[in-house]
Amino acid sequence: MIFTKEYWLNCIDRTKRYAKTFIKWLICSAIIGISCGAVGTAFHYSVEYVTQFRSGHRWIIFLLPAAGLLIVFLYRAGGIKHDKGTNLVIGSIRNPEYNVPFRMAPLIFITTVITHLFGGSAGREGAALQIGGSLGASIGKLIKMDDSDKHIMTLCGMSAVFAALFGTPVTAALFSVEVISIGILYYSALVPCILSATISYAITEKFHITPTYFILNQVPEMSLATGIRVIILSVAAAVLSILFCMSMQVIGKTFKKYLKNQYLRILVGGVLLVLLTLAVRCNDYNGAGMNIIEQAIHGTAKPEAFILKLLFTCITIGCGFRGGEIVPSFFIGATFGCTLGGWIGLDPGFGAAMGLVCLFCGVVNCPLASLVLSIELFGASGILLFAIGCSVSYMLSGYYSLYSEQKIIYSKLRPHYVNLYTNQEVKTNDHSEAE
Repeated sequence: MIFTKEYWLNCIDRTKRYAKTFIKWLICSAIIGISCGAVGTAFHYSVEYVTQFRSGHRWIIFLLPAAGLLIVFLYRAGGIKHDKGTNLVIGSIRNPEYNVPFRMAPLIFITTVITHLFGGSAGREGAALQIGGSLGASIGKLIKMDDSDKHIMTLCGMSAVFAALFGTPVTAALFSVEVISIGILYYSALVPCILSATISYAITEKFHITPTYFILNQVPEMSLATGIRVIILSVAAAVLSILFCMSMQVIGKTFKKYLKNQYLRILVGGVLLVLLTLAVRCNDYNGAGMNIIEQAIHGTAKPEAFILKLLFTCITIGCGFRGGEIVPSFFIGATFGCTLGGWIGLDPGFGAAMGLVCLFCGVVNCPLASLVLSIELFGASGILLFAIGCSVSYMLSGYYSLYSEQKIIYSKLRPHYVNLYTNQEVKTNDHSEAE
């Protein structure tokens, strides 16, 4: 290499460009982190307050159908008749024609709180992705960024609000860059996403929001028998993840096919949820169900809890109530893992933790984010077992996902480029595998 004058000028030019980009994302990440941290804090306390209110006033479940009508009215009044939710945010990263409007943020904020207040079975992290994505995209438009940078701003917003709500900043950042196109990581977004998530998380700590963390009673030592049990549980979780994703699709399409009017659709869904709540004679399956997740991690779960939560959630989201699917997937995975883990010889609490992580991995197709999630939620002592579980669940969960705008870029079975949307029939030939 010859160190000519031109070489040194190029080095200086590169240094300026790297420094300029780094400073730009430091500033933008701070803006996103502060704004999303504040909104995430308000959203957290709003959901917590209405959840406590609902727990003390169980009769409010009977108003769920009327709450559904209000949700449809609010979206129509906001000019969003056919909302794609999180799929719109995911699709906007790849396609500049997908516009994420600012009004999505207040709408999903208010309507998710309404869903939780009246007992719909939904989570909050899915709503966080929409709130954060909307805020990030809107800030990017406000400061006149180009399309590529606006996409990174959207990812930053997703990371920041996710981190604010669940207290897992590394998972939030990695999930955002991994979930869009499976097989490709948006490495250019790592620094801004991690910084945004960290700042947002720090703000929630200032407001005394405790991050989600569980202490496991027992983490089994690695052995052949333990490895086999973990593989059995992760295989079962992969199958359950397919069932969950298919149920979400089928129930949602069934509602739309037979009840084309949105008001009627959500009214019928609300009535079904009230009847189901009366039939099971408890409120375990209304709202997010974090208390049930905690009980499962401590080794106690009803054998039927996972399938009932799956049904409640599919009806809630399928008929048009707002909220997320991620915490319900935690509920389903934890209760399922607690039950199956006890049957196959694992500690039920550890089985719940493994089921939670593996099912999450299966429904979002993000093995790296899922592994980091296991560390942030349960500590690093069982990392090898969680790594086995995530790997098996990812491989065997096929081309299914909670998000139909998600793409699988590379095959799960061999190093083969497929570039296919999830939840669609995969046609195969002699040179490709059936998945």
